[in-house]
Amino acid sequence: MRRSVQDIYENATDFLRTFGAFQLFFLRLLRFSPGILVSRFDLVVKQVYNTGALSLVIVMVCGLFVGAVLALQAYSNMSMFNAEDWTGVAAAFALVKELGPVMTAILFAGRAGTALTSEIGLMKATDQLSAMEMMAVNPVRRVLVPRFLGGVIAMPLLAAIFSGIGLFGAHLIGVELFQVDVGSFWQQIQLTLDIDDINEGIIKSVVFGVAASLIAVWEGYNTVPTAEGVGRATTRTVVITAIAVLVFDFMITAAMI
Repeated sequence: MRRSVQDIYENATDFLRTFGAFQLFFLRLLRFSPGILVSRFDLVVKQVYNTGALSLVIVMVCGLFVGAVLALQAYSNMSMFNAEDWTGVAAAFALVKELGPVMTAILFAGRAGTALTSEIGLMKATDQLSAMEMMAVNPVRRVLVPRFLGGVIAMPLLAAIFSGIGLFGAHLIGVELFQVDVGSFWQQIQLTLDIDDINEGIIKSVVFGVAASLIAVWEGYNTVPTAEGVGRATTRTVVITAIAVLVFDFMITAAMI
C-alpha cells in the first residue's frame, strides 16, 4: 500500500514537472515568434510549404471521400423524410464545424507533425542543436520557432481546403449521383450555414494547429538522442496530438453552444 501511494505521488510529480516545462517551452516560442515573423519571414514561409503544401495531397484525397461518405449517409436518411435537398446542409455542417478541423489536425499530425518531430530529433541526435549553441545561435529561435509558426499558419489553410474539397465530394454524390437539384443543394447550404458556424471551424483549426505544432516541436526537442528515442517521440507525437485535438474539440464545442 505504501509503495502504491509512493508510485502515485512520483507519477503525479513527474506529470506536473513535465506540464510546467511544457508551458515554459510554449512561452519561449511565443517570445521569439514576433521577431522571427519580422526578421526571418522566409524561414516561416519555407516551413509553411514543408508542413502545408506537402500535406495537400493527403488532405484533398481524404476530404473528397469524407464529403462523399457524408453525402451518402445524409441522402439515405433525408430521403426517408422527402428532404433530399438538405443533403448538402448535413454534409456542410459536419465538415465545417467538426470533421474538417478534426480530420485535418489528425492528418497533419500523421504527416507534418511526425516529420517535424523526426527532423528536430535527428538534429539533436547528431549534435546539430548543441553545435548551434556553441556558435551562440539559439536553436529554439532558429530551428523550433519557424517550424512552430509554419504549422500554425498551415493548419487553418489545410482545414479550409479539406472542407471545400469535402463539399465538392458531397456535390458529386448528391447532385451527380442521386440527382438532387443543384440549385436547392447549394441554396440550402447558403441559407442554413451562418458566420458563427464558419467561425467555430476557424477557431478549432487555429487551436488545433497550435496544439499539433507545439507537441511536434516539443517531442522533437526533448527526445532521447538515439534512433529508438526518435522513433518513440514520433509515435508520441501522433498519439498525444490525437488525444489533445479531441479534448480541445469537446471544450470548444461546449463553449460555443
